[in-house]
Amino acid sequence: MKARIKFKKEGNLRFIGHLDVMRHFQKVMRRARIPIAFTAGYNPHMIMSFASPLGIGLTSQGEYFDIELAGHISSAEAVRRMNAVTAEGMEVISFRQIAEEKKMTAMAIASAADYLVGCKCRENGAVFTQERITGFLGQQEIVVTKQTKRSEQEADIRPLIYQMELTKEGIYLQLAAGSAQNLKPELVMSALCRFAGIDEASMTWTRRRLEMYADLTSEEERAEGIRKLVTLEALGKDIE
Repeated sequence: MKARIKFKKEGNLRFIGHLDVMRHFQKVMRRARIPIAFTAGYNPHMIMSFASPLGIGLTSQGEYFDIELAGHISSAEAVRRMNAVTAEGMEVISFRQIAEEKKMTAMAIASAADYLVGCKCRENGAVFTQERITGFLGQQEIVVTKQTKRSEQEADIRPLIYQMELTKEGIYLQLAAGSAQNLKPELVMSALCRFAGIDEASMTWTRRRLEMYADLTSEEERAEGIRKLVTLEALGKDIE
């Protein structure tokens, strides 16, 4: 049986990286006595895979990882045990059974994410308006320089921005996120600053991931310009 775990990452834990998060949950599994399966061989390790890793400096209320179970445990009991031993700033939200196919793992199917970016100019307060955001999205291309492991290259990020609007809490973004295509919110905000003629160095940012999605859009829906996104949590079911 495979299970998907949804968790929050808050407070000062936003400064720890993906490998530290993984090590933390390996310890949580042991302390909470979750019947997680291990690989075979000379050096067995927990069968665990994370969806798109969260960047350093971001908080989140919608992070996911999948595990394989070697025994039965109910969803309610698993959540209770894990939250009893996890670090302050981490909270398990759900523990749900998922499909067995490899192609349905969180790592494989994650394709979009919601973000909330809080932004403030240190000199004169808020500077972004919905009109500026609408004009920004109205461009046929939004070309930025993306840093790769070996070089820099120009890329058009406009197709990877699914939604963007100004809210009371900040700027809401829905972006491509996953192993196939991935767009970081800071890259979008940097491009928005250039478009609006704002000195990015004068801005103070807070970034929060809200949710992650799988894309279940059919070819017919895609041809009609429809995008069908489903949360990774919704693809599972509670274990009794």
